[in-house]
Amino acid sequence: MDLFDYFGQQQRQKESPLAVRMRPRTLDEVVGQEHIIGKNRLLYRAIKADMISSLIFYGPPGTGKTTLAKVIANTTSAEFVQMNATTSGKKDMEKAVAEAKDSFRMFGKKTILFIDEIHRFNKAQQDYLLPFVEDGTVILIGATTENPYFEVNSALISRSKIFHLEPLGQEDLEELIRIAVYDEERGMGAYGAKITEDAVHFLAEMAGGDARTALNAVELGILTTEPGPEGQILIDLEIAQECIQRKNVTYDRDGDNHYDVISAFIKSMRGTDPDAALFYLGRMIDAGEDPKFIARRIMICASEDVGNADPQALQVAVAASLGVERVGMPEGRILLAQAASYVASAPKSNAAIMGVDKALSMIRSGHTGQVPPYLRDAHYGGAQKLGHGIGYKYAHDYPENYVKQQYLPDELKDVSFYEPSENGAEKEIKERIERLRGREGEV
Repeated sequence: MDLFDYFGQQQRQKESPLAVRMRPRTLDEVVGQEHIIGKNRLLYRAIKADMISSLIFYGPPGTGKTTLAKVIANTTSAEFVQMNATTSGKKDMEKAVAEAKDSFRMFGKKTILFIDEIHRFNKAQQDYLLPFVEDGTVILIGATTENPYFEVNSALISRSKIFHLEPLGQEDLEELIRIAVYDEERGMGAYGAKITEDAVHFLAEMAGGDARTALNAVELGILTTEPGPEGQILIDLEIAQECIQRKNVTYDRDGDNHYDVISAFIKSMRGTDPDAALFYLGRMIDAGEDPKFIARRIMICASEDVGNADPQALQVAVAASLGVERVGMPEGRILLAQAASYVASAPKSNAAIMGVDKALSMIRSGHTGQVPPYLRDAHYGGAQKLGHGIGYKYAHDYPENYVKQQYLPDELKDVSFYEPSENGAEKEIKERIERLRGREGEV
């Protein structure tokens, strides 16, 4: 780097967005993520000792994945090469690997290869890196907003330590906002602005754990607010509300969070918590989730988790699904809410799914047996000569339309597949079946 490059870089740094200028340079400047970089934690010790192995940082936007990579870059004695999977390709990786080999051969220096958005690389591109990570040519640091166990080559996963970064907490964001407003070196301190505690609390809450969102709001507020009568810029609650219009709800319909929210929605209905079910329903609706997808999940839950404990649940779920297709959104949210709250509040039984899965398990393990001759089709010529249909008892000829008769194959005749619970309507079903099966005078 020559003198002009140096001063050019310094000027760009001064003109960079606040979120870039505020990026920590050392571990001591990092805010939050105490669970992985708190003092004496594994990653903290590894960075301090410059003993980094291959890592993957995974978490929502604005939680510090790139920041941690930059801190490592500022700390390590190894060569540090950075690329972004959205703009780089195999040629860039080949160049980085070649330079890494030269650096180690000529100077004995290791190379850390940081790949942002690593999930954007396809399988072939990720496979290319594998042998060089394996033999230590490069130490890989990947950053991704997606679940690496879904999006990153399993061989790379097995050779890396995974660190899950959580959204920043309220207190961490409040600390970061205050630093941003008053710090004169990297923050907005040169403007002499002041921020009220109400505004600090509001911005931290509305940022949804995303540091970048909070810092962008601070920068916008200070740069667009006229000084008051005393010549000072004041960021109060009203200005803060203008600078960050709504909470940043972390939800990507094609990403990992999609699966987390739908999982929580289903488990809330299963767990008989209609409040949580409606909350997660709201998360999905607000993020623009396909209402037909939501309706399908409610129908499945109505059958899988409610079942015959309340057969009406499936009818409500199906009706809501059809209704949503006809009325569309936003009115469809009402139908989805009715169905979700009904299913969540209903008595629960998984007897139906347990029964069919037990049957499938036995069938797939070879326990199929033979259909009893008297149950076989007798509606064709010659059936009686084969003994088909002979001895069959027609249920409607008997009291309560029931007669004791073996329907399962001989080898399975003592197996129970459907075991009704004691919940809701299924309790009555259980009592009826037991009463009929125990009826005296029948064989």
